[in-house]
Amino acid sequence: VQLQASGGGLVQTGDSLRLSCTVSGSTNRANTISWFRQAPGKEREFVAAIMWSNGGTYYADSVKDRFIISREIAKNMVFMQMNTLKPEDTAVYYCAARTGRSVGPFLASVKLYHSWGQGTLVTVSS
Repeated sequence: VQLQASGGGLVQTGDSLRLSCTVSGSTNRANTISWFRQAPGKEREFVAAIMWSNGGTYYADSVKDRFIISREIAKNMVFMQMNTLKPEDTAVYYCAARTGRSVGPFLASVKLYHSWGQGTLVTVSS
């Protein structure tokens, strides 16, 4: 599975941004796509996930009311609409794929994912 993340940029507090993740290759192994982020000096952090089959989603508490993850099956793409951005959202954002078909708190473990995109930088200025 190959993943390519895009859509990052420099925005101001309160702005919105939409990230994209294009999935290619052995897509039958990409049953769940998640977004993670990693700020400088911090560990990689789970953000949101979506199941390819039924669109079921799961979010980290820190973004639950601001971010929306979605997928477009025909284009093999996953999106994350990020609203009301805050400086603490500044990070490199990665999309990742796993074969499993369920969502829940366990998705925060990076060990569950077999493929990662290259990351896209989101910078939110105050």
